[in-house]
Amino acid sequence: MTKIEISPEKRTDIPMIHAVHAEAFETEAEARLVDRLRESADPFLSLVARFGDVVVGHILFTPVQLADRGKAGLLGLAPMAVLPAFQGQGIGGQLIEQGLAAARELGARGVIVLGHADYYPKFGFRPAADFGLTNEFRAPAENFMALELVPGGLSAVAGEVRYHPAFSDSA
Repeated sequence: MTKIEISPEKRTDIPMIHAVHAEAFETEAEARLVDRLRESADPFLSLVARFGDVVVGHILFTPVQLADRGKAGLLGLAPMAVLPAFQGQGIGGQLIEQGLAAARELGARGVIVLGHADYYPKFGFRPAADFGLTNEFRAPAENFMALELVPGGLSAVAGEVRYHPAFSDSA
C-alpha cells in the first residue's frame, strides 16, 4: 500500500484538488462544485490525501438541511475523488474514516451520502429511509444513505434532505 498522509486542505492545495476531481470524473462538474462550495459553505470540511507533495485524493463535507426544519446538524459527504492511478489502494476509505472523525469533532450529529450502495455500508452507512430521510434529487433509496455520528443522532430528524444550493448550480 502506498504511504498516504491525510490532512486538512491548504490554500496551496486548491489547484491540485481541482485537478483530482477533473481527472477522476468524466467532466469538471465536481471540480467546479468544490470550488463553489469552498466560497459559500460553512462549515466546509475538506481533507486531502497526499503522496509526498502531491494531492492524490480529496473528500468534502458540507452542511445539509431538512426542507421543513432547516439546520439539523447534518453534513453531506460529496464529492470524493481519488486520482485514477491511485484508486484501489484504500485511499478513499482512509479519507472517509478520517473525514467522519473530523465531522464528529465538528459536532455533526450525522452524515448523509448519495453514493454506491455496495461501498458506503462498509463504513456504517445505512439507507437514509431507515431514519425517515429522503433526498431532493429523487435518487434511488439504496443509494441515499446516512450514518449517525453520535448515538441517536438521527433519531429526531426526518424529512427531505436539501443540499447546499451550489449542488443545484450548473455554473
